[in-house]
Amino acid sequence: MSASRRSGTTDELGPDEPERDGGAGASGPDDPGGSDLLAALLDGMDAALCAFDADGVVTHWNREAERILGWTAAEAVGRRGFAGWAVRSADAEEVEGRLLSAMHAPGRQVHEFALVTKDGGRVLVRTQSAAVRGPDGKPAGVYCAFSEVHAQIDLERSIALSEALFEDAAWGVVLVDADLRPAVVNAHAARALGIGRTSALGRPLGELLAQGVEELEGALTHVLAEGPPPAPAEMWVAVRTAEGEQRRCWRSGFLRLASPLAEEPVPLGVGWLFQDVTEAKQGEQEASLLRFRANQLHRAARAAAECEDPAEAATVHLDFALAGFADHALIDRVAGPPPADDGAAPVRLVRIAATPSGAPGPSLLTGAAGLPVRYEDGHPALQCAERAGTVRADAGTMSADRAREWALTRQWPADSVHALCAVLRSRGRTLGVVTFLRGAARTRFERIDATYAEDVAARIATALDLAETTTRGA
Repeated sequence: MSASRRSGTTDELGPDEPERDGGAGASGPDDPGGSDLLAALLDGMDAALCAFDADGVVTHWNREAERILGWTAAEAVGRRGFAGWAVRSADAEEVEGRLLSAMHAPGRQVHEFALVTKDGGRVLVRTQSAAVRGPDGKPAGVYCAFSEVHAQIDLERSIALSEALFEDAAWGVVLVDADLRPAVVNAHAARALGIGRTSALGRPLGELLAQGVEELEGALTHVLAEGPPPAPAEMWVAVRTAEGEQRRCWRSGFLRLASPLAEEPVPLGVGWLFQDVTEAKQGEQEASLLRFRANQLHRAARAAAECEDPAEAATVHLDFALAGFADHALIDRVAGPPPADDGAAPVRLVRIAATPSGAPGPSLLTGAAGLPVRYEDGHPALQCAERAGTVRADAGTMSADRAREWALTRQWPADSVHALCAVLRSRGRTLGVVTFLRGAARTRFERIDATYAEDVAARIATALDLAETTTRGA
């Protein structure tokens, strides 16, 4: 009697297994541990397994085979072939022939066919079979591992999906480990980060991004602790490039990765998928900004129409334009007759309106004395009047003290670091200059800002021209 029979596992391993003489590393007939280990290994497999001897008799049948087909090991082991119980009689000869042919074929053979369950149902399985060699090297039987086709297809699809994501995906895919370091980076993500796929592995996220690291790490930490968010998140980051830092908006989704082999979910990291939506977000922001500014111009025109004094109407336009656009604004009127376009005569400007430099409030009319502002040669406002075009100026990257000195020298509020001067033109004449100023908390003026300032300047110029005509008529 074999050791397996004495240990009570005969049915699962097969009856009347041949005894082996104890040798180096072998389990002899008095060593039941070897059969117990073999039984545990077979029953712990994720795939169903059965084996046949050289005559086609079933010798092994594990628990996964029992789960799929319903036949227990006691019912399966010892039967000759599958005919009449695990395969329809009409298919038995073909199925057994294909399985047993593996005894005389090199390597493994893969087949698909339908097996019959104990309750009479049919299940399509994919099998891998190979020969079992005896001590003399001759075929002694066949082992057959099989699984349901849909489960195999699901596995293959999962593998194919992973391969496609990391090779051909049109969005970035990064697997981040529990220490918040990239473990796998696909080609798209590597291009977005401006670094090679292998160069990014294991490095802190702070070395890959110039800005936005704190927000990203916070999101990853949350996913590890609480699970994925219910919707994608849009994050602004700055990526280091050869041309300098570039701000990008990435629409990101996160998935917590857990080991399927652990009894309790053990976080392996986070799957981070992102897509660059910078152009779309910038388009949305610009459209929203244009709508707001158009609404401000409309409101300013309605409010200015109710002003009896055209000069007051000019300050109304200035106050409405200031909202969300700049921190300070000034209106300088040309002293004396409007300058000729040839630029032969120097331009002198008189401050006639300005926003309060302290607490916020409406613009104030000034310049009753008519004294010119002490602008130095080359001042942006003078350049604007002389060229009859918009001029931008910035303090640049100088220190706070030097930026303060830069602003005061130009007769602007001390906290000004960005300036935009737009010419006031009406009836073909230069009437003055409107200057918009921003502090360090705002970005520099862009082309879209210059266009808006020019629209406001045209309305202010019309009001000032009307004020001049009214004064002369009086």
